[in-house]
Amino acid sequence: MKKKLLISVLTLAMAVGLAACGGPGTDGNGKVSENGSESAGNNGAEDEADKTDASEESESAENDGKTESAGGTHIYVLTAAEDHGWTGSVATFAKEKAEEINGEGTYTAEVITANDAADQITKLEDIVASGEKDIAVVIQPMDDTLQSAIQQLVDAGIPYVAFDRIIDAVSASAVSNVKGDNEGIGAGAAEYFVSLGMKPGEAVYVYEGDTSSVTTLRNDGFTKYLKGELEYNGKTIAEDAKWTEDDLKAISYSGAMNWSRSDTKDSYESLMGDASNAGIKWFYAEDDELAMGILESLNGGGVSDSAKEEIYKTKPVLTGCGGLDEYYEVLRGNSYADITANFDGVMSVTYSPSMIQTAVQDMVDYLNGETVEQDHVIECETVTPENVDQFPSFF
Repeated sequence: MKKKLLISVLTLAMAVGLAACGGPGTDGNGKVSENGSESAGNNGAEDEADKTDASEESESAENDGKTESAGGTHIYVLTAAEDHGWTGSVATFAKEKAEEINGEGTYTAEVITANDAADQITKLEDIVASGEKDIAVVIQPMDDTLQSAIQQLVDAGIPYVAFDRIIDAVSASAVSNVKGDNEGIGAGAAEYFVSLGMKPGEAVYVYEGDTSSVTTLRNDGFTKYLKGELEYNGKTIAEDAKWTEDDLKAISYSGAMNWSRSDTKDSYESLMGDASNAGIKWFYAEDDELAMGILESLNGGGVSDSAKEEIYKTKPVLTGCGGLDEYYEVLRGNSYADITANFDGVMSVTYSPSMIQTAVQDMVDYLNGETVEQDHVIECETVTPENVDQFPSFF
């Protein structure tokens, strides 16, 4: 009896000891589990799971930090459709810049193209209506009808940069208004002519783009430089080379060529149909496309051989602007070389669609807390056969 009692006491003591230690067979709270070995296994798995969860939480916190930094502000870049010509090439350069931004990881960017102004308005309004936080917009407005949609951006507190077409009514609200120097284009052409010996009052023919303010500015820049009212590359025309108002009457204007090569080609052929015009030496084309129209005229049969002979006697000079690769090929000596061999000079003035990358960078700088110039005019540079390989071109 005493033995049985002693055994019972010892058994009870062992059970209590095991329960207190939370060993196999208990759930850690002193309660005996139904299956001791399984419970022990589960406790080990739970411990490992806890460690894994903690590790994952730590890793998640690190990733969240990286994502928040990388996600940062999302930059929408709205441009015209990526097709061809100057306007279409803006999207190509914008995509290059967006890829660069996404690769750096501080911000994200995407390019949204539109086929026309109405399409662009819809896409811009959709961005505003989405209610997204931490977004910014860089836009190349397709025309002035974008004013209302841009005002919605402003009202929503979304920062934006305008590129190329600056809408005056909302320009004061932009982080930056990035544009090429249209007056500088005219000044650059005039400076080039003067550098090659053009004298006050000599005949000049200007091939105009259209009837917009762009053409007006390019015309004004040309005459302002000649009158000594405008600098180019930090310099003004020499006193003895300045043109008077009477001298300026020697400048003839084509009227709107609608930025069309074929229209310019037809116009030039018509002009040279009058033998008295064959002596004009200085041709200022307000776009590379227009300059190509002149070269195509001389390359074809639209200008008679006798007229070409007289034209080449004057050793004409031709300027363009923009960055069209086809015209840059002429400057490189790879195209129309047999024609330009009869010229005193060919050149272009920069007004590249790659300027969109400057506009996007202005937004990045703003988001980084840097000071950004609101009226950001990109100065022109002269592109000649000697330096053409230093400048990007578009197709």
